[in-house]
Amino acid sequence: MKPLVDLAGKRGLVIGIANENSIAAGCTRAFAHAGARLAATYLNEKARPFVEPVADAMGCEWIAPLDVREPGQLETLFEEVRTRWGGLDFLLHSIAFAPREDLHGRVTDCSAEGFALAMDVSCHSFIRMARLAEPLMREGGCLMCVTFYGSERVVEHYNLMGPVKAALESTSRYLAAELGPAGIRVHAISPGPIATRAASGIARFDELLERTAASVPVHERVDIDDVGALAAFLASSAARRITGTVIPVDAGEHIMG
Repeated sequence: MKPLVDLAGKRGLVIGIANENSIAAGCTRAFAHAGARLAATYLNEKARPFVEPVADAMGCEWIAPLDVREPGQLETLFEEVRTRWGGLDFLLHSIAFAPREDLHGRVTDCSAEGFALAMDVSCHSFIRMARLAEPLMREGGCLMCVTFYGSERVVEHYNLMGPVKAALESTSRYLAAELGPAGIRVHAISPGPIATRAASGIARFDELLERTAASVPVHERVDIDDVGALAAFLASSAARRITGTVIPVDAGEHIMG
């Protein structure tokens, strides 16, 4: 009998590894342990030295540059997927960005330009990836993005990213409905606070980590491997009847007041 989480032979594309401590790295490790064939992206040449060792350690077959703000890069990436693999079985979108001046200020005061950029990189890029992945997932597949509970309730200092993540979660539901007939499942994974490079841009994030450890039911914070375990399950055939969900992996924080 095969293990419950079996990704042997499945082709997965991971968007968003920043370094060995990033959520995408934890997911990549879980995908690799489940037997998946993997490719990953790096933002630019400055980021490559931090991403390449992680990708190599996880057995990624290849890596490619991707800055979704650069015209044509996303299309080039998916053409490479088609050329190398001929198809795709799952994708993880784990990227987000907001200009510092907009992220650190009130939502009330955010600029139109900053809001638009945050939405483009953090949300609309997932739609673009879904559109490009659809023809490569001829036998179905799974698309996953990473969100945070600041989407549904106010988290101090999360600011602009709250509305942006809310849009991402809603997007995942609509994509699930639209792509479901093609056998493509869509999920938003919602980890609790994790000390990543991306989180370091949020003011006083260390305080949030401390409060979380003290308040969650299991009295332990989640880590990137916890997120990876969930992502691997969702990408597998064991989750073939699950779609359109926002799934917390937060040590129970979402049930607390």
